[in-house]
Amino acid sequence: MAIALNPGAASPFLLLGDHAGREIPQQLRDLGLPPAELDRHIAWDIGVAGYGALLSQVLDATFIRQRFSRLVIDCNRDPARADAIPEISDGADIPGNRALSPPDREARITEIARPYQAAIAAELDARAVRGLATTLISLHSFTPRMDGVDRPWRFGVLHAGDSPYSRAVLARLRGELGEALVGDNEPYRMDEVDFTIPLHAGGRGLDYLELEVRQDLVADPAGQAQIAAFVARLLPTALADVGRT
Repeated sequence: MAIALNPGAASPFLLLGDHAGREIPQQLRDLGLPPAELDRHIAWDIGVAGYGALLSQVLDATFIRQRFSRLVIDCNRDPARADAIPEISDGADIPGNRALSPPDREARITEIARPYQAAIAAELDARAVRGLATTLISLHSFTPRMDGVDRPWRFGVLHAGDSPYSRAVLARLRGELGEALVGDNEPYRMDEVDFTIPLHAGGRGLDYLELEVRQDLVADPAGQAQIAAFVARLLPTALADVGRT
């Protein structure tokens, strides 16, 4: 249930979009939500599908992204976690996620979450066979305001303290934009809640970047193009900073 753009590309980067889609299977009837809620950040990472596709073209990199909404199942959560299928998100009640039976939960895991992670694993396996070094780039976006608090950062670099590449990207971003506009583990921390990067990077000893961009910067095609051009320039230079190409 994943979408793979430019599969098999030889770029050192493999781009991921855990929350890039917002489709909901027809039988779930929009989870009981009105269309306006499905346009909000609770349903998807706004802008990531568009700017990730542009990055894929410019960097000649594979981009694997989820097509379904994280309200159906959050693919950056261990599917065993209760909050992988949220009943409430940023104050919005999700009727279609309440009182799910074990078979209903398992169906979403089997049909959506596992195939997405399997697609990433298969691409990594294929790259390993070809002898290609890989740095994982997980693309996310965040809402400019949350819980009544404005978020000043343009970008956020999320990491678990074990990533030289993340530190290099953080330094590059702060060198260009200033410390105040680039969050170090802001607006979120990488912790035990994160799933995709720990699963694939941690399991294979790969370096990684989990990059957040503020959603108003990528809300339309012009913004997506601008951010994609900026990030496409930044990622290879940071890779050179850590002695990789």
